[in-house]
Amino acid sequence: MSTPDTLPRPTLAVAAAVIRNERILMVRRAHAPNAGRLALPGGKVEPGETLKAAAERELREETGVLANAGEVLAAIDVLDHDPMDHLRSHHVVVVLRMAWQGGEEAAASDARELVWLDRDALEKAGPDVCSSAARVAGALLAAGDQQKQR
Repeated sequence: MSTPDTLPRPTLAVAAAVIRNERILMVRRAHAPNAGRLALPGGKVEPGETLKAAAERELREETGVLANAGEVLAAIDVLDHDPMDHLRSHHVVVVLRMAWQGGEEAAASDARELVWLDRDALEKAGPDVCSSAARVAGALLAAGDQQKQR
């Protein structure tokens, strides 16, 4: 049985929500959590690093995309359990809205693939997209559609 002293401590991470031309940027993750699935680019916050600086760095390292970090959109708990339901890891992922600036797009670092998904492609991807990223991306793309209709 796990005790509070043996449980993994939560790790702070960021995710970058970049929308451009009514599409959201996603990467196919090479490593846990969500290895092999599409997710928002991101990663761990380094000691002394602000959330905004971490989001900009992780986005650049994983995708080559340059963007300015903006507002916090969500904070999500990502829990990973082994087959016996023991907690293996706990990440607290803070999602930030990012304003695209440019860069040379290419999957790198923890990203095996880089894709831009519109709302239809996001829905068609189904379980290929991790559930928390799908919720955030769906809400952001829907909000963009609503603004466009005004």
